[in-house]
Amino acid sequence: MEQRVYILRHGTTEWSLTGQHTSRTDIPLTVEGELRARQAGQALTALRPAGPVTVLCSPRKRAQRTADLAGLADVVTEPLLVEWDYGDYEGLTTDQIRETVPDWTVWSHPCPGGETASNIATRADGLLERVRGTDTDVVLVGHGHFSRCLIARWLNLPIASGVHFALDAAGITVLGHDRGVPQIQRSNIPAWQQG
Repeated sequence: MEQRVYILRHGTTEWSLTGQHTSRTDIPLTVEGELRARQAGQALTALRPAGPVTVLCSPRKRAQRTADLAGLADVVTEPLLVEWDYGDYEGLTTDQIRETVPDWTVWSHPCPGGETASNIATRADGLLERVRGTDTDVVLVGHGHFSRCLIARWLNLPIASGVHFALDAAGITVLGHDRGVPQIQRSNIPAWQQG
């Protein structure tokens, strides 16, 4: 059986609700974010076959708390999983950035004082090399933009292709292979909604 990679984005924070770019700022989950993190754990249990798994998590509190609430065990903190460093745009919304840089997106424009797309590609490729070196399925608990970059790089696409992959707060994407060819097996699965 070929390896699967489960990407789990952290639960909702106040800044993810308002659309503020959040990298280094270490803010907690909202009450709703904590609920969705628990539900995401149920979704992961339903998606993943029983067996060994390697769990890697960003060092940011919002990701660590998501992993904990999702019931993930033996979590290893992985610094490569931090969010794209937005530099001077930390805490700003896209609309605020566009007041001075029309049409700005993280996918098409630089982040002054932050990481470049080239930096992100190097970091994503390094993490995926580590993932491919494991002999188990892997759960990666991280952030929105960087996780979308991981999906792009899994498919051997440029970082800017991450714009095409949605990943909501507490959403899950499953990466795998079809006869050795990298593929997205499931995309942006919402946290398990209990009726």
